[in-house]
Amino acid sequence: MSLTLSVLPGEYAVSRLYPGHPVPSWALQGEFWTVSRSADELSVVCLAALVPDGVQTQKGWAALKLHGPFEFTLTGVLASVLNPLKDAGIGIFAVSTFDTDYVLVAQGQLAQATAALREAGLQVMDLA
Repeated sequence: MSLTLSVLPGEYAVSRLYPGHPVPSWALQGEFWTVSRSADELSVVCLAALVPDGVQTQKGWAALKLHGPFEFTLTGVLASVLNPLKDAGIGIFAVSTFDTDYVLVAQGQLAQATAALREAGLQVMDLA
């Protein structure tokens, strides 16, 4: 399987709000954002510049988009990206959508991450 990824422009943040918090309008902007709710939390991934002060957040993420769509029956798509990153000692935050996957890595490790992915035979397009 030949995979292509793109580096999305901008710095991303992963934020945590309490589980009953309404979906914040500040998060619903930009090329990529996602909101997930569980019984324990409301998680938001969006451009770091959009996150207001006082929100529990971790900034400094770069976002890599896998070029999909991928059939649900296709196996190993995300693993083919995560395994080279694991082998390079790079932590990730993964998000899946209906069509594709996004992998966030620390911005300070983006060059190392793209090098590891290219070495594993994946194509990485730098759009940042």
